Amino acid sequence: EEDGVLKDIHFGYDSAEVEAGEHDRLAQNVEWLRQNPRAKVELEGHCDSRGTIEFNLGLGAKRAKAVKDALVAQGVAADRLSTISYGKELPLCQDESEACWGRNRRVHAVILK
Repeated sequence: EEDGVLKDIHFGYDSAEVEAGEHDRLAQNVEWLRQNPRAKVELEGHCDSRGTIEFNLGLGAKRAKAVKDALVAQGVAADRLSTISYGKELPLCQDESEACWGRNRRVHAVILK
């Protein structure tokens, strides 16, 4: 699923850098986390279908860490955030197109409690 209470943060091809265009979505997530100080969140790193399983697991981990670092830099306590990488294993869509690949290159936040 896409978005929800916390917004997905999308990435460019082969990148783990939070792009400037995603800062508003990141700010919305920071605000929600500030309003819900007891919430714990798992940050799931995802990739598109290109590349090897191993490469994409590593890239997904870097993406999840980049979002965690950005949230912590905005004052969210690190112990409220965990990360996991799914690489290319849980795509939102299966089409072999740039539009689909762009949707799959993301960090999705799951509220644990």
